Order: sequence, then C-alpha cells, then structure tokens
Amino acid sequence: MGKKPEILVTPNSVEAIERLIQAGADAILIGEQRFGLRLAGEFSREDVRKAKEITKAHGAKVYVAMNAILHNEHLDEASDYMKFLNETNVDAIVFGDPAILMLARDVAPTMKLHWNPETTATNWYTANYWGRQGAKRAVLAREINMDAIVESKENAEVEIEVQVHGMTNMFQSKRSLVGNYFEYQGKNLEIEKTEQARQMFLFDKERNAKYPIFEDKNGTHIMSPKDICIIDELEEMIDAEVDSFKIDGILKSTEYMEKVTQMYREAIELYLTDEDAYADKKEEYVEKIREIQPANRDIDTGFFFKETVY
Repeated sequence: MGKKPEILVTPNSVEAIERLIQAGADAILIGEQRFGLRLAGEFSREDVRKAKEITKAHGAKVYVAMNAILHNEHLDEASDYMKFLNETNVDAIVFGDPAILMLARDVAPTMKLHWNPETTATNWYTANYWGRQGAKRAVLAREINMDAIVESKENAEVEIEVQVHGMTNMFQSKRSLVGNYFEYQGKNLEIEKTEQARQMFLFDKERNAKYPIFEDKNGTHIMSPKDICIIDELEEMIDAEVDSFKIDGILKSTEYMEKVTQMYREAIELYLTDEDAYADKKEEYVEKIREIQPANRDIDTGFFFKETVY
C-alpha cells in the first residue's frame, strides 16, 4: 500500500485557486510567461502574494515556474524575481536551466527547487545528479512509460512528479511562427499574447486530429491532440510512492479542472482504502471524464503503456 501522492494543479486565475483546493488539490503551479513555460494563466507579483495567502490558509502549497529558456539579458530580472519569490515564501521554484539553480544559491539559498527540463528528464541517474546540486524534486518526462517511472522512483534520491492528466506539449519554437505568418499574409490579425482562449489548431486529416496551437512570450507551442488520463491506472505509481501527480489545466476551464481534480482525489483515496472498490469503479471514472471532455478532444494514456518513442 503506497502513501498518498500530492495532487498538483495549474489554475488559470487567482479566483480558481480556492475552488481547486476545495476540489482536492494539495498544491498549485503558477507564474509569469516571461519566466515559466506553458502556464494555464498569467500571475502578476500581486497575484503570487494572493496565491500564497490562499494556499497558506488552506494548508496547500504554491510553486512558481521559472523553467523558461533563459538568455543573458534575462538573468538580472530573473534574480530580482527570485528574491521576490523568496520574500513571499513560495514553497518551491520549478527550473530547467541550471542558471536558476545558480541564482538560487546566491539569492534564495533555502528555496526548494524542482527540476523540470521537459522531455529530457528520462532517467533516475540524471534526477539524482540534479538532486546533489540542490534540487529536491524531479519532474519526469511525459514520453517515458510506466516501467521507467516506477524504476526511476525506486532509485531516486529526490521526490518524483508525474503528469497524470491534461494536454502535453509536442513542439515549441522561440519564434512567433503564427504571428509572423499572418503578418506575411498582410492580415491585420493580432495574435493574443496573454490569453490562450483564442483557439487555433493544426488539423491532421489522415488521423482526424486537432493539435491546439498558441503563442506567448516564449514563442509558438503545438500541443497534443488528446489529453492524458490515467485515473484508472494509478495503482503502480501509488504503490511505488510517486510523490506528486500533476493535472495540467492549460486551455481548460476552472469548472473542468474542479471536476477532474475531485475525481482524481476520490480515486486516490478509494485505492488507498479499498483496492477492490477502486478496481470496480475505474471505468466509471473514465466515462465521467469523457463526458466533460471538450468537443473533439478525446483522452488516452499517453506514453504510459507504450515503448518510449520520440
């Protein structure tokens, strides 16, 4: 029997935070586009302060994303932002670039750091390397399978986080490809930089798949045509004591995130108290999630049960 994993969610606004905690979230991940990749919403410094107040009042945690691709000109403002996060007592900073780790040694030496380099976190040896440099958690790549996740957790000297639900990123370019295309076409169409509600898709007729595409300050992002959903396959990771299950809320409404968070919370509690009851109810959870999925957006199990393919 495993321990209870943390449920980590990405709210799209300050107003969503309390609702998601009430639904069962233990932690939230927020931030600003210029420092964090593919956030569900944009959170100013004042928003981060409010988020800390809300999470503290409910015994939850707030993590802030600083995993963007940094250049020399970003370092001073990143250092200043980190000082602010340290003063605000956020619970952890998520990083991919070692520059963030080096800055933290100078300006926030007691800050908890979560290593998340996206697709390259594929083995426990590298996770432990970053652990020895100061990271307390590794966020595993979404392209590795269940066996690799369990093996990584068994050998990890750091906490392990895995995305269990939501869309995943397939492609990123630092260029504003769509905005540049419209400009080239001579079309006066402003690509919204702060709000991802404007839905644009690449359509693959052969597979009948729609790939959401959006742009922000970090460039152009193409997302998966289906959402990961493994609410019915949590046993191995709970038994292995994976520390955190992430439900990604990018391009999702707060109502959707509330319902999904409630179901994962219920499924986890049920498995920990009665494995047979969980086994009996697994299919029901999947069907309930299918019912609330956005139109033309199915669910699958991602790479959890596939050979790892890049």
